[in-house]
Amino acid sequence: MHSKAYSVTEAKRKLESYCAYQDRCHKEVVDKLKGMRMIPEAIDQIVAHLIQENYLNEERYAQSFARGKFNIKKWGKNRIVNELKQRQISRFNIKTALKEIDEEAYLTTLHQLSLKRLSQITETNVQKKRKKLADYLLYRGWESHLVYRKLQELIPNT
Repeated sequence: MHSKAYSVTEAKRKLESYCAYQDRCHKEVVDKLKGMRMIPEAIDQIVAHLIQENYLNEERYAQSFARGKFNIKKWGKNRIVNELKQRQISRFNIKTALKEIDEEAYLTTLHQLSLKRLSQITETNVQKKRKKLADYLLYRGWESHLVYRKLQELIPNT
């Protein structure tokens, strides 16, 4: 398969619209440029241009990522942090991103998500029921201390 060769100017324009469409992290931009077969020097130049022109802003990316995954996918902070780390986001920007999540809304969401999932679990054995709910919430990245507190509240040990 023959892929098009891009000039630096063409690649810049293409990546400007790629970043304007939705916030991207540096890793996504670099991977995209590598996919376009750009040489490392050109990649560095284009990334620098995108940062300078504010098309690429890792802090803004991390913040909108955290908001989106929490509001839309109902992910807990652990999952959000892990996903941001995989995208090579700095510890500083991860901390900033987590501030986007309102603590009260966070706990309310955990409660609603727990009730919704609990209503779908048909298991009658109490221990198995607890385990199913815990596994579901932990997989979505909710902190274990919050999950176990919620289990105590919703499915008390008899």
